[in-house]
Amino acid sequence: MRLVLASASPRRLDLLARIGVEPDAIVPAEIDETPRKDELPPVYAARMAAEKAAAVAAREAGGLILAADTVVAAGRRILPKTENEDEARQALSLLSGRRHKVLSAVTLIDGEGAARHRLSTTIVAFKRFSPVELDAYIESGEWQGKAGGYAIQGRAEALVRMISGSHSGVVGLPLYETRALLRAAGYPLG
Repeated sequence: MRLVLASASPRRLDLLARIGVEPDAIVPAEIDETPRKDELPPVYAARMAAEKAAAVAAREAGGLILAADTVVAAGRRILPKTENEDEARQALSLLSGRRHKVLSAVTLIDGEGAARHRLSTTIVAFKRFSPVELDAYIESGEWQGKAGGYAIQGRAEALVRMISGSHSGVVGLPLYETRALLRAAGYPLG
């Protein structure tokens, strides 16, 4: 059974390897990821995963198409992937000392075109950052291209006061949900 990962994320590839899965192909979806007006974070995450899977399924006939999207949300606000230091500082200042949600949606499309979806919701609480801690994290550069301006699998993990939910979901692919989708589609797992 051919498996195509609809993502260029090295983190997703690493996470799949943790459950003994190696995709046969990696095909990034390259879709417009702009949130719609008033779109809520869970709806946006689910839509992105579904649209990524559909875009790749249209190009890759047969087999299984696996796509995911991870969103950091402060209340109803979707925090973007930070592209510069100012964006990272704003996002991290907003998250400092408070809880937020990380929503990780997964879509799997089988060879007949049937789509299955799962959504993982994780609550993460950061400690209140001191100016020195915030500056040090910004200087690390780990925030680059990361939703909410942080990578929990790196230095930011030492700043997490509490996590409730899927650690792998915060990294970018909830393994429990992903494994369940692959199993339901008949993909051979150890």
